[in-house]
Amino acid sequence: MYNHKPLPFDKELEGISSKTIETHHGKLYKGYVDKSNSIKERLTDIAKSDNPEGNQTYSELRSLKNGESFANNGVYLHEKYFDILGGDGKSTGELAEAISAKYGSVEQFQKYFTACAMAARGWTILAWDANVGELRVFNCDAHNHGGIWGAIPIITCDVYEHSYFMDTGSDRKTYIDNFFKNLNWEAANELFRKAQELKI
Repeated sequence: MYNHKPLPFDKELEGISSKTIETHHGKLYKGYVDKSNSIKERLTDIAKSDNPEGNQTYSELRSLKNGESFANNGVYLHEKYFDILGGDGKSTGELAEAISAKYGSVEQFQKYFTACAMAARGWTILAWDANVGELRVFNCDAHNHGGIWGAIPIITCDVYEHSYFMDTGSDRKTYIDNFFKNLNWEAANELFRKAQELKI
């Protein structure tokens, strides 16, 4: 069962309006939660049926499995996105140190991350790749396209237009700047700490 989790912050964000957050969290993210539950229920029925059937050209099972990864990742990525908002944007802690070690400085990382986010169609994610034990930036053009297995999201930025269009129109760059101004580095550091514990 997937649950619609409450926002982890109750403050006004800088440059990201309450209306945008209300629509993004209360409608779009909730929609992925609801669809994930519907898909899970139907897949459970099929898995328990006497003769489950699939076809690579078209079948209900194929459509459900495609929808499953899209909707489930829509839930997970939105939760990671909201989890790291509500901060003051001041870089600190082990994550900032690791970023500086890899990219030269937090400022240089933000330039690179921003360039990646300007090139993405869906998400840009700083993740801990447990396969190789290092931080990497990934672009996802859809919830289920662009990431790799074994990579744990640390800083997750939604760059679909619904994340910023009501506030900055087509000016994505300003939205990304605002995203970093509201980044909760304490929350990101906790995600980083937990991610490094994963051994695969």
